[in-house]
Amino acid sequence: MTTIDPSILAKADSWLSGTIDEDSKAQIRTLIDQNPTELTDSFYQDLEFGTGGLRGLMGVGTNRMNVYTIGMATQGLANYLLKCFPGETIRVAITHDSRINNTLFAMTTANVLTANGIHVLYFKEMRPTPMLSFAVRHFDCKSGVMITASHNPKEYNGYKAYWEDGAQVVAPHDKNIIDEVKKITSFDDVNWDKNDALFQYIEEDFDEIYLKLVKGLSLAPDAVAAQKNMPIVFSPIHGASGKMVPAALKAFGFENVNIVKEQAEPDGNFPTVIYPNPEEAEALTLSLKLGKEVGAELVLACDPDGDRYAAAVPNASGEFELLNGNQTGALLTYYLLSQWKKAGKLDGNQFMVNTIVTTELIDKICEGFGVKCFSVLTGFKNIAAIIKDLEGKETFIGGGEESYGYLVGDFVRDKDGVSACAMVAEAIAYYKTQGKSVFDVLAEIYNQFGFYKESLISVTKKGKDGAEQIQALMTDFRHHPPAEMNGIAVAKIVDVKESTVKDVKSGKTEKLDMDKSNVMQFYLADGSKISARPSGTEPKIKYYFSVNAPLANKSDYRNVESELVERLEGLKRYFS
Repeated sequence: MTTIDPSILAKADSWLSGTIDEDSKAQIRTLIDQNPTELTDSFYQDLEFGTGGLRGLMGVGTNRMNVYTIGMATQGLANYLLKCFPGETIRVAITHDSRINNTLFAMTTANVLTANGIHVLYFKEMRPTPMLSFAVRHFDCKSGVMITASHNPKEYNGYKAYWEDGAQVVAPHDKNIIDEVKKITSFDDVNWDKNDALFQYIEEDFDEIYLKLVKGLSLAPDAVAAQKNMPIVFSPIHGASGKMVPAALKAFGFENVNIVKEQAEPDGNFPTVIYPNPEEAEALTLSLKLGKEVGAELVLACDPDGDRYAAAVPNASGEFELLNGNQTGALLTYYLLSQWKKAGKLDGNQFMVNTIVTTELIDKICEGFGVKCFSVLTGFKNIAAIIKDLEGKETFIGGGEESYGYLVGDFVRDKDGVSACAMVAEAIAYYKTQGKSVFDVLAEIYNQFGFYKESLISVTKKGKDGAEQIQALMTDFRHHPPAEMNGIAVAKIVDVKESTVKDVKSGKTEKLDMDKSNVMQFYLADGSKISARPSGTEPKIKYYFSVNAPLANKSDYRNVESELVERLEGLKRYFS
């Protein structure tokens, strides 16, 4: 019989002796008697805010998403808000996507906040994450909460906390909120006595306010008008974007939008996909099927909370190719800057932002247009922080990250799959009026700025042991870095946690001017870059690979592609 750590038993016993419901108590007793490993995973730590906020498996325990961990987190948030804004009217906006228990968790959040004298503005219907971000600023809220686990499997849920600027909480607020949560030692410290007088719905008319701003992002309405019947397919993958993306496309002027009916209805079980993640080709199976049936020139899909998007387009052979986040990011960056330049609006006072694991092609494009591009840590909250710092001084055009997140304009302060879908459609319509396909435009970009190709490996471990394995791996990278990878010498090592940049050949080390994060980056002698980044919310590590090659003028990048793919596969084998 497996021995249970006494500290784990003590935490479980504290729940059993507390005021939780009887069903939860029964589940804990079952875990103690029948599944000690699951009991350990459920109680060995408390959920903490990472790059994506609070996120975890649903179930009982301190390391699980349930009404009690939600209540404790919300009490901590309430206490911190009351400290930060004494004597002020505090408003918090709340919404959720389609996940299991989302209404329960969202209403729990609302009830605890109103119990603490905080006004709640609650979306009457589920809405995408970007609308929550916008609502925070529009309604002059001090905070916002989005109940979602983004693109994670159906067993997960999460809690994204936003600050008054409409962005997810960053330091010091994230740590300070956790500090407040840690002060809550029993469920009796949570004020559950809701005050309905402080509860107000955000009605459907708010949609039009948001859509008007989305429509204002359009840069080529004449091109859209010329291509208004361009067949487009869209899927919300059972999530919260099923109403807003078609509405945004219509606002831009597109009239031939086909919805994937099997995935149109919100459903937290995500019955038609393995994972509700548009980064995975499998999740687009039904979308591509419909795309072939209607002769679509663009297939779009969003993850359940509508902040990420994916795009697929037909190639020269008529087969759909799923563009990765780096390709769509580069395409949007090139399109936006080209249109701004064409309109004579680039005067040196504009900027864009991407993350350190996103393709460096975007940096090259910005450099070519004479526009500043800031590179920040992974997590869109870090992009939003730059926007906030430069607000009123310089103009943000757009920016994003490789994981299918992009933002155009600054009225939203998180990635916005709704407006990104509309802007990708406009870009394709614009280039179509010039007789160019997406791949023609990508060839132009590669010829001008260099051919970059990227890939990703995501390794997930389980529970406490898995988290410890990943930390041990990062420690080994840090103290015993490899001299070569796949036969290519390591030329430079960037340690974001230790704020160092080391030239391997000379041994010279310089200071890195960036916030600390547990990320390692290895630059190889052939120009390849590998980034290793553990997740902040689950036992998972991601390896990001980027390779590149210059192209001769007007050369076909497809001829070079096989060479870069071979380099990528070699690096991936090295890490697998």
